[in-house]
Amino acid sequence: MKIKTSLVILHYKNNQDTLDCLDSVFKSNFSGLNISVILVMNGLSPDLKLKIQGLYSKVNFIINTQNCGFAAGNNLGIKKALSLGSSHIILLNNDTVVDKNAILELVRFSMTDKTIGLVSPKIYFASGFEFHKDKYLSSDRGKVIWYAGGDIDWNNMYAKHRGVDEVDREQYNSKIETDFTTGCCMLLKKKVIDDIGLLNEKYFMYYEDIDYSMKVRSKGLKAYYYPQAFIWHKNASSSGRPGSPLHVYYQTRNRLYFGIKYAPFRTKKSLLLESAKFLFQGGIRLKATLDCLLNRMGQQSYEN
Repeated sequence: MKIKTSLVILHYKNNQDTLDCLDSVFKSNFSGLNISVILVMNGLSPDLKLKIQGLYSKVNFIINTQNCGFAAGNNLGIKKALSLGSSHIILLNNDTVVDKNAILELVRFSMTDKTIGLVSPKIYFASGFEFHKDKYLSSDRGKVIWYAGGDIDWNNMYAKHRGVDEVDREQYNSKIETDFTTGCCMLLKKKVIDDIGLLNEKYFMYYEDIDYSMKVRSKGLKAYYYPQAFIWHKNASSSGRPGSPLHVYYQTRNRLYFGIKYAPFRTKKSLLLESAKFLFQGGIRLKATLDCLLNRMGQQSYEN
């Protein structure tokens, strides 16, 4: 019997990214899988929908008239996947390209141990999307690591990707339990969703995957990094580059929200003292801090 698996791809802007992602998905090896592709479109893109329908007849569309965010958009896709009877659901950014065996490898690995709740693959920067482009030889492009597992620094309340900016020399080729999996590409099992529920929509974007990983691990299930599956990511292609106002606002607000929720008391105290400094600096970080403390979560304006 084939394993019923759904891919949930969230589209927001950058039509070509979504087309490139779908092209790689439909060229994948689905041996032993019964695949459904669910495309959640955050915003009206009628021309794109028509083009995709002409190329791929097996895409399930969910159309939102406006951008409802990463968590809410993926939650709609997850609900659709469950209605289709999927036992495995993979959330996949639209600005990714998958190796032909990545999806199959993720599903197979997730079935090796009933305590596995979440799995993310090795993720490379897509060529030309590295943080420090001049740092690498041309032969290194496409081999620079974006994610090889996730670590949470509880003392300073930072979530960081293991191996980021390193050229892959097979130094991260062993599967490991990880502090968090990444929503860029994350496999969830139906039983996890039944136990834990959906992504927390208060975040809107950023940190919802880390929050979900915390919830899964609190139930005694495991979050894994599995490098035998790998993909490429056009980092922050649809949400603004690192350092953009949007990026700064949601990272600042959601880091504080996550820390207040999960961090040790000493770290919470340090976070609040750090946030107090923004009262004198003004700007986006001040607004982000006030919004968090006043519980103004979800989508918010990040303009002063």
